[in-house]
Amino acid sequence: MSPEKYGTSDQLRRACRAIVVLAGHTVNGLAPGELAKAVEASPSNITRLLANLKQEGFVEKIEETGRWRLGPKVVQIALAFSQDLSRARARLDEVSNRYTRLP
Repeated sequence: MSPEKYGTSDQLRRACRAIVVLAGHTVNGLAPGELAKAVEASPSNITRLLANLKQEGFVEKIEETGRWRLGPKVVQIALAFSQDLSRARARLDEVSNRYTRLP
């Protein structure tokens, strides 16, 4: 069955938007109010969303400032993606070399 038939989740869409917005604020992070405004969500929804994303490793709180930034899980996903592309590139090069090599 097609995923579109199940509908969408506002909470999940807000979480995805928050991750994208935080991607541009890695060093200084964002205050919860700034994030709420950027993703057009209420402060209470952002507080709940940040707690859930923190539990899963997608965001972390900068204790010195109380601001939030992306967590290690996002970097781990990016590294896994990059490694997968490198393996695919090596495999394609191997196949290409096998077919283009002259006897």
